[in-house]
Amino acid sequence: MSHPPLASGPEGPRALRPMLDTVLRALDTGARARGGPLPAGGPQSVTARIRQAAGDILPDQGDPHALRTLVHAFTETAADPAHPRCAAHLHCPPLAVAAAADLAASALNPSLDSWDQAPGASALEHLVAQALSRQIHGTGQPTAPDSLITTGGTESNQLALLLAREAHGGTVRLVCGANAHHSLPRAAWLLGLPDPVVVPTPRGTFDPSALDDALTAQPGPVLVAATAGTTDAGYIDPLPEIAARCADHGARLHVDAAYGGGLLFSDRHRPRLTGLDAADTVTLDLHKLGWQPVAAGLLAVRDARDLAALGQRADYLNAADDTEAGLPDLLGRSLRTTRRPDVLKLAVTLKTLGRQGLGALIDQVCARARDFAALVAEHPGFELHAPPVISTVLFRPADATDATVAAVRRSLLTAGRAVLGRARLDGRLWLKATLLNPATGPDDLAALLHLAAASRATLVEGHTPR
Repeated sequence: MSHPPLASGPEGPRALRPMLDTVLRALDTGARARGGPLPAGGPQSVTARIRQAAGDILPDQGDPHALRTLVHAFTETAADPAHPRCAAHLHCPPLAVAAAADLAASALNPSLDSWDQAPGASALEHLVAQALSRQIHGTGQPTAPDSLITTGGTESNQLALLLAREAHGGTVRLVCGANAHHSLPRAAWLLGLPDPVVVPTPRGTFDPSALDDALTAQPGPVLVAATAGTTDAGYIDPLPEIAARCADHGARLHVDAAYGGGLLFSDRHRPRLTGLDAADTVTLDLHKLGWQPVAAGLLAVRDARDLAALGQRADYLNAADDTEAGLPDLLGRSLRTTRRPDVLKLAVTLKTLGRQGLGALIDQVCARARDFAALVAEHPGFELHAPPVISTVLFRPADATDATVAAVRRSLLTAGRAVLGRARLDGRLWLKATLLNPATGPDDLAALLHLAAASRATLVEGHTPR
C-alpha cells in the first residue's frame, strides 16, 4: 500500500522539491491577490474567504490540490509583516535565511526532550544558549551564566517568576511597574503567588525612588521586574538605578527585554541597556528585533545553578544510568516535554549575519522610526507623543477625540490599506507605528502618514481619500 511521501529520509528532499515550488507559487499568487498589507473587508470577509477555500476540511476523500489552495488562501488573508505599511505590532518580517533553516527543522522534526531524538540539535542549542547568555551577562560574572530557548516573552517571564520562587524557598512577591507586560502579573496568578505590588509609572518608566519606597514597605522575598522596551512606546526603565535599589534591599531582579534586548547587537544602541547584566534573569525575543519566524524566545540566567529547579526525571527520557553514562539530560531545559528545534534558525541567522549584521538591521529600523517621527512632527495635522526610544512611534491626529483615533485605525484595517497599532498613554489613545522592517524607505513612511491623514479626513470632514 502506498503512503504519502515523508519530509525526511532518503526520498524526503525529492518529495519536498515540487511541493516547495507549489508553496512558493501560492505565496506569490496569494500576495498579489491581497494587494496590500492585509486583506480588505474585515473579519467577516476574511472568514468567508477561508471557509470558501477550505470547504469540507476533513473530506472522506483527500484533495490533491489542498496545498496550493490553502496556502494561497492563507497568504491572501494574511497580515504580511514584510509589507511597509504593516507596522502595528512587535511582529517582524522573518529573514529568508531563517525561514529556510526552519524548513530543515520541520523536515527532520527533532524533539529536544531527549538526546536520542535530537543529538545534533541538543549540542547546537548548548552553543547558542551559551553565546547569547554571554551577550546578556558578559563573561566577567562570578557565576556561570546560561540561557534557555523558549517560545517567547510570556514563557520566559513565567519561568523567571518560577525560578525566583524556587530560589526563595517556595514563595516570592512580584514588584513591577504599571508599564510591565501583562504576562508578568498573569504568571504570578498562574504560579499561585501573592498579588503583585504594582508601582505607578506616570512617565512611562519605573521611578527608582518609588521602587525604593515599595521595597521598604514590602516584607519577605521579592522579585522586581523591570522592562527594557515596553510594548506601548518602547520605553526602557533606568536599569542601573533599579539594580542598585534591588541590591540595597536584597531583592532579586528580572528584566523583561523581550523587545529592547535586541539592542545588544548594536554598538550604537547597546549602551541603552547598561545595567542589564546585573539582572538575575532576562527575557529576550528574537522574533522581534531578531527577524526570526515565531517562536524564538530566550530566558537568560546570571547563575546557571538556578536552573536546577527545573530538573525532572522520566526513565524513558533521561534514565539515571544513561545520564551517568554521558547522555545529556534535556528535561531540565524547559517546562515543555516535546520541544521544537527553534535553535536551528537562530544558529543559522547568528552565523550568517554575525553581530555586526544584526546590529546594522537594528540601527536601520531605529533610524526609520526617527525619520517617521520627524514626518509626524512636521505635519500640521498630527501630534507626536515623543521621540522614539527604539523603533516605536506614537502619534495621533491633532485635536481628535479618542473615538476618532480608534476609528482611523479600524478604517485602515478594514480597507486593507495599513496596519497601525494603538496605545493608551497620558490618558489618551495614540496610533502606534512599530517599525521592524529594515526595507522600509522614506516613501513608505510618507505613504503611511498620508493614509492616516486621509482616513481622518474621511471620518471627520467627509472628504474622499486619494
